[in-house]
Amino acid sequence: MKLVSFQVWNFRSINDSGPIKASQITALLGRNESGKTNLLLALCSLNPPEGVQPLSKIKDFPRQRRLEECTDETEVVATVWKLERAEKDKLVEMFPRAIDVEEVKVGRRYGPTRWLEIEGLKPLELPEKDIAASVRKIKPAVLAAASKLEDAPKQTLEQACDNFERQITGEKNAQQWGVVAVKALADLRQALANAETNISDEANELFVKLEKLAEEIDGDKEAHKKARMWVVRSLPIFVYLDEYPALEGHQNIAEYLARKAQGDDHLNNADRDFEKLCKVAGLFPEELQRLQEQQEQETRNQLANRAGSVVTGQIRRLWKDRKLTIRFSLDADHINTFVSDPNATYPVEVNFNERSRGFKWFFSFYMTFAADTKGGSAENAVLLLDEPGLFLHARSQSDLLRHFEEDFANQIIYTTHSPFMVPTHNLDAVRTVTIREDEGTKVTNDPTGDARTLFPLQSALGYDLAQSLFVGPNNLVVEGVTDYWIISSASDYLRDKGKTALHPDLTLTPAGGAQKVSYMVALLTSEELNVLVLLDEEKHAKDTKDRLVKSKLIREENVVFVTEAFSGSSVTEADVEDLLDPDVYEALVRESYKSELKGKKLNLNPQIPRLAKRFEAAFKDIGLDFYKTRPARLLLNRMSSKPEEIMTTATVK
Repeated sequence: MKLVSFQVWNFRSINDSGPIKASQITALLGRNESGKTNLLLALCSLNPPEGVQPLSKIKDFPRQRRLEECTDETEVVATVWKLERAEKDKLVEMFPRAIDVEEVKVGRRYGPTRWLEIEGLKPLELPEKDIAASVRKIKPAVLAAASKLEDAPKQTLEQACDNFERQITGEKNAQQWGVVAVKALADLRQALANAETNISDEANELFVKLEKLAEEIDGDKEAHKKARMWVVRSLPIFVYLDEYPALEGHQNIAEYLARKAQGDDHLNNADRDFEKLCKVAGLFPEELQRLQEQQEQETRNQLANRAGSVVTGQIRRLWKDRKLTIRFSLDADHINTFVSDPNATYPVEVNFNERSRGFKWFFSFYMTFAADTKGGSAENAVLLLDEPGLFLHARSQSDLLRHFEEDFANQIIYTTHSPFMVPTHNLDAVRTVTIREDEGTKVTNDPTGDARTLFPLQSALGYDLAQSLFVGPNNLVVEGVTDYWIISSASDYLRDKGKTALHPDLTLTPAGGAQKVSYMVALLTSEELNVLVLLDEEKHAKDTKDRLVKSKLIREENVVFVTEAFSGSSVTEADVEDLLDPDVYEALVRESYKSELKGKKLNLNPQIPRLAKRFEAAFKDIGLDFYKTRPARLLLNRMSSKPEEIMTTATVK
């Protein structure tokens, strides 16, 4: 069964969450104290591993409401589940009336009971016309058979036929008809057997159909009960986790086996996590101990080496931060887990216990859940994860999200406020959680909320947009978005005209301002991407170039200045706007500021070398602010409708 949606009422900060859609991976996004954890706890209470327990009215009922409002019948959570094909077949097999059922609803109240609705059941109807038509054909066939008998058995069979007709056509209630019809059909069948006679094949076929119908209707109540019990038994459990397991890098095999021999109740949490590690790695503690007692050290070491290779392969697939190597070392009764870092001279190896908190979290999470969800206790579970990956670096959080999607057949519902745990490639999986004093916790399936709630989503989308639009294998970094607009639109025009344009494999990347160029270059080069930089020629531009070159972020020849477009001239300062025909740029400025400039005279100082600065000064003189984005937006519009007005001979050159 797959969880389709759920809704929570009357639980801690939640009065009514509203319906919440669930997908394969569902992210509950919200600020701290918005009620995200309460949603998971309420959902988990429907079918926890330890079984359904009554909820605490004092602890769990919303504090701002009177306690006497809460009873055992107070609603807490309702869920909708979609049946898989095999499950539908199984349900119909035990309950034929469920032929059209696609979904079931299951919920719970404050008491330790659950309710269940099988959605889309066909109504239990009595096909009176069909029954009457069958009886009209069966009765003459019985009477015909009776006519061939002697008087006494003839009268007995005729009487049985009359009783059959009266009973099977007299009852209008479907449930009651089933009870009566089963007996009436059985009595007539027995009367025929006693008379040692048979009815025609056609009549017998109708008789058999009536028997089947009667049995189905008579058994409907019991079949319905059986189906409900099967649905409840088949319901996935909810596994809630807010504190995640931490594996130990040092384990005493002999002591573990001694505790296990006393029963699973004697195992501690570290023992259980060790068992999961062994399951994933393919290690068997009993075999290792036996080989130790037989002094078979070489075989033990080979098994440990193989296990290390298996785990290393999985961790390298998932943990993209660094290519680490996992090694299991056997020392008498002990097994140690070592992790080594790549190093140019010698791999540095330390015990797992001494690794960073983030890596220990990731490793432990993978090991325990790989064991639990593949043939383990959580194989048929919905995982409810509260703030997973909290100790992980941003990139490792993205790795964790990919791990959820690629390695789990389980449905996962998790809470987060990290931009890097937002599945931007699947925003349909994001639900936003907000809280208001008068309404309590609310959930929306379409991302809405205040600025704090949406900030992780906005950040994630901004990062994703920058990665997809402005970052490629070969990048030309420009200072700002207006530079991006002007150069990209001009390049597209020139390419269409068969003239020199930017190479199609070159991605224009706006840095967001001159002061951010160095950071953008550092970001791109850290990803081993090719980078060129185009800088406006102004007072501090040379300093920017020197910093980039001296820090070895970029080669000197990979930094280009706008003034290089004016070869052989005396231009010493220039912005990208200066690549445009001055008359064209002035026309763009005047039109984009038409309303503000109405009735005002704009005096441009030709002594100011850069066009944008020239207009900035002129605007300041008349008490206005000048923003380069306005004429740049107008330029984009004209480039799509009347490009020849912008791309004059001077501009093209």
